[in-house]
Amino acid sequence: MREVGDKVLDKVRKEADRSGITFNSVTTHTEASSGIVEAAKKQQCDVIFMASHGRGSLSTLILGSVTQKVLARSRIPLLVYR
Repeated sequence: MREVGDKVLDKVRKEADRSGITFNSVTTHTEASSGIVEAAKKQQCDVIFMASHGRGSLSTLILGSVTQKVLARSRIPLLVYR
């Protein structure tokens, strides 16, 4: 999985470079929501941008929502694209 992730991030990094956008990636071995919040703090981000799958409330209740957990844990503003 790490190799696959590195390949995806390499493509994103190259596209960001071509577009003149600063790109930093952080990998973590913690739960996703905790990792996102900690990485945003470490990188001194102004905002966290996340996409939402838009699952119904029952699916969210059963599966949990990374976006909801980040929203609950972060003091950094969160922008959600749905």
